[in-house]
Amino acid sequence: MQEKLEKRSFILSLLLVTVAFLLLVKPFFTPIFWACAIALIFYPVYRYLMGRFPNSPNAMALLTLLMCVVLLVIPVLVVATSFINEAVSLYQKVQEGQIDISKSLEQIRSAFPRLNTTLESIGVDIEVAKQRLLGGIMNAGSIVAKNAIEVGQNTVNFFVMLGLMLYLTFFLIRDGERLVNLIIHALPLGDAREHLLLAKFAEVTRATIKGNLVVAVTQGTLGGIIFWVLGLPAPLLWGVLMTLLSLLPAVGAALIWFPAAIYLYAIGEPVKATILLAYGLTVISLVDNLLRPILVGRDTKLPDYLVLFSTVGGLFMFGISGFAIGPLLAALFLAFWEIFMREFVHPEEFLERPKPKAD
Repeated sequence: MQEKLEKRSFILSLLLVTVAFLLLVKPFFTPIFWACAIALIFYPVYRYLMGRFPNSPNAMALLTLLMCVVLLVIPVLVVATSFINEAVSLYQKVQEGQIDISKSLEQIRSAFPRLNTTLESIGVDIEVAKQRLLGGIMNAGSIVAKNAIEVGQNTVNFFVMLGLMLYLTFFLIRDGERLVNLIIHALPLGDAREHLLLAKFAEVTRATIKGNLVVAVTQGTLGGIIFWVLGLPAPLLWGVLMTLLSLLPAVGAALIWFPAAIYLYAIGEPVKATILLAYGLTVISLVDNLLRPILVGRDTKLPDYLVLFSTVGGLFMFGISGFAIGPLLAALFLAFWEIFMREFVHPEEFLERPKPKAD
């Protein structure tokens, strides 16, 4: 009886200390997550380097981290800075009247009279919709400008978080294999289940981040190039927006280039509009239709609709990091239910199958 009481007390204390520790590191959730993700992506590089120089784990981990900074961190910082500068500049032009959004909307209305009739027939008040759209655009611009100022004011906080992420990434790269074995040894889920879940975590994280980023950057770059070729304003701004929106499967970059094509038709630029529309439907959309199933859906073993819903849900819950966290949670959800079905509902099938192995 005494032994059972002591064991229960210890388990309760363990849970309380664990919860307290999780609350302690909660403010650092984003850098911790990205440190784990980057370590997973670049770990094969570290393993290759260790094969060449097996007696220099610290130096090889540091070299791998430097490659990560050069290939990933610096380009993201440069593009983000340029994006903020262009967004603030565009917002200032709208405020100063150099860009008249109201006039542009009137041009669209005049160019598509049947659209006005259709909207009015279904009970849409065009003037109210116009005012709401104008208000939404101004609010969005105000938020971007305000956040840009806050980013400047919180530069120290940003670089502290970046430093913590890189610091943790170094240790995860160097000691990743040992930490994984420690987790498997500590968790009371059974080694076979833990190997399956950790393998799924690594597989989905790599596929989601690498796949989504490749698709998003490709679509955003192609979109920015065509905006620049056609002489549209702020091509870098729209290219970055297309990159961000491309994280959403199915729709993505079309939320930018399609309205832009409609606007070009409205202002009397049918050649440019046709080129942009054809380019968007073929080149930009083709990237999404070809690459995303190969890089994301096939590797994560998730249906396209589940990738879409989990990505959108992740973005709502976790912000920009949600494009990776959402599909990861969906994959773990399916993995847990697969284990439950095989072991508790149909255990005879589970016994006949070989146990899963981690990568």
